[in-house]
Amino acid sequence: MKKKLITLLFIVTVINMFGQAPVTSKTDTPNDAANKVSTISDVVTHKVIHPIAKIPLDAVSILIYDYDGSLISFDLEAEHINWTVKATDAFTEMCANKVTLQDGVIYIPFINGEIFAIDNQDGTLFWKSRIGNSTDQVVLKNQIPTINNGKLYITAQNNTIYALNIKDGSLLWKNNLESTNNEIPVLFFDNKIFTQSGSSFYSFDANTGKLIYQKTFEQVISGKPVTDGENVFITNEKNTLFALSPNKPDILWEFKFDENQNNSKERIVCKDKKIFLAAQGSEVSSIYAVDSKTGTQLWKTDFKADNVEYITEQDDNIWGYTRKAKLFQLDINNGEVASETKLTTQPISNFEFPVDDSLFYYSDAALIQFDLNTKDENEVYLRTSIKDDVYSAYLKIIR
Repeated sequence: MKKKLITLLFIVTVINMFGQAPVTSKTDTPNDAANKVSTISDVVTHKVIHPIAKIPLDAVSILIYDYDGSLISFDLEAEHINWTVKATDAFTEMCANKVTLQDGVIYIPFINGEIFAIDNQDGTLFWKSRIGNSTDQVVLKNQIPTINNGKLYITAQNNTIYALNIKDGSLLWKNNLESTNNEIPVLFFDNKIFTQSGSSFYSFDANTGKLIYQKTFEQVISGKPVTDGENVFITNEKNTLFALSPNKPDILWEFKFDENQNNSKERIVCKDKKIFLAAQGSEVSSIYAVDSKTGTQLWKTDFKADNVEYITEQDDNIWGYTRKAKLFQLDINNGEVASETKLTTQPISNFEFPVDDSLFYYSDAALIQFDLNTKDENEVYLRTSIKDDVYSAYLKIIR
């Protein structure tokens, strides 16, 4: 009895000397089971401001995730800003991420680890969540919220993948990843979540977060996963495209592009059982079309002394731009150049296509509406804030 009493007194003394461990607020995070093994760096807290609801679309506006880290709703008809939302706090002001729009609700991750659910009409918040704490400088990078069946999936710079409840931002499940640097959006397919981390590629059960398989490669996996509706495709940081089974870690085929090219990253698109990817090189950058069944090259288009920075598919064409501000359009069937334009400003965002014969992109100076017939670059919104180290921006037409 005396020995037990001495032990108890020693424990009390230690607690008084060093203080109590951090405790997550019951109000902020009701899902204790999901968070029970969290440390301060990967805990998820959340706060509900208004109950989430389906919202009518503000169909005359476009969302601009500006490269200073602010989200803007801009009225394209009246040509004015409707509202602006920024992170609560951020050591580094940059866009670094993308937004998802579903049922009139905008889901936006910020670089400081915050994720907001926002009304597209007026910019008011339904809820906000946070991964980590306010001392973390870069938590979410190059992420777009992947949403399916009431869950939002995202990876963070703390070797963790998360599934959040889109109704209130609470944590549903999380799982560990190999690397802390997770900068590629995840893929939802066949009720599974696919993601890369370091030299590993993962398949998780989308409902429970249970690991289905982890495939380890010799090189770092740096490409965005895509699917043709049957299998999953991924690229490494060098010059290899892999086809994998969604249910087991089997490599079905490999395709190697030129040895002096590498790193397709997010420059990859899949449509009609074909994979289109852009690889960069010191002398030549190329766009490849590959058969998704066999891994056979269908065509290849070269860009000499320039690097392809972005590609997308629209109306059976591959659109994109290069580092030297060349806008291009390729025929999806044969890779032939349908049009090329040297732009006066450098695009730094994705393309958005309205219903007319034009496209939107964000440049280092303004929101541009490019007329596909006249090739005119029309400045729609001239940004006023100054930021020299331009990183990226993202556009989303509300529709």
